[in-house]
Amino acid sequence: MRLAYVGMFLVSTTAMAQDSAIIPPVPPPSLNVGARGEIKVSPDRATVHIAVETKAENAAAAASENARIQQRVIAAIRGVGVPNDQISTIQYNVFPDYRYERDREPRLVGYRVTNTVVVELRQLDRVGPVLDAALGAGANMITSLQFYASNTETARREAIARAIQTARGDAEAMARAAGGTLGPLMEAHVGAYYAPPPPPPPMARMEAQAAAPMDTPINPGQQTVAVDVQTRWRYLPGR
Repeated sequence: MRLAYVGMFLVSTTAMAQDSAIIPPVPPPSLNVGARGEIKVSPDRATVHIAVETKAENAAAAASENARIQQRVIAAIRGVGVPNDQISTIQYNVFPDYRYERDREPRLVGYRVTNTVVVELRQLDRVGPVLDAALGAGANMITSLQFYASNTETARREAIARAIQTARGDAEAMARAAGGTLGPLMEAHVGAYYAPPPPPPPMARMEAQAAAPMDTPINPGQQTVAVDVQTRWRYLPGR
């Protein structure tokens, strides 16, 4: 019994050695291609940052005047049909105001108070009236106006399909250049997704008295939804 056991062990060891010497199959030749798909979308939402800046000899006086004007501005925005839950304060600053002269120490001349609200608009035809109403009520700074699309999921999927089509075309060109033909798609990975808003305009300071009596024209334009994909295609060598 002891000799039989040893013999079986030797046979098993030899079989394991043979198995370990098996060479794994060589993967089929393939082409790796990356591409981007882009789809234009029309914005249907907007956000506006509206600020009131006041100056006074002391901080309390500047804050009091600012509060009076900002209350009037918010009331004017509500007056053109914007509900209160779409208006929110995002920034409130109080800082000293210095006068700088050459070869002299800075001199405190008063204080500035800035109160900024953001208005979320779900109807683009209200952007112009909101700007006009706010400026007419005393707002003197429009620090940002941005447009965006609220639902980009359909556009994202269309961009994916366009990216795959572009990748296929590039892969076919590569296969022909190499003397072969393109086989089926083996892998595809969706990468980064971009739906950036347009950059905000530079900070604008506008006095209410200088506001034109006509309506402010607004053109939201279009935005680009972009998706990156990585693909791997089977390459069929020529004969």
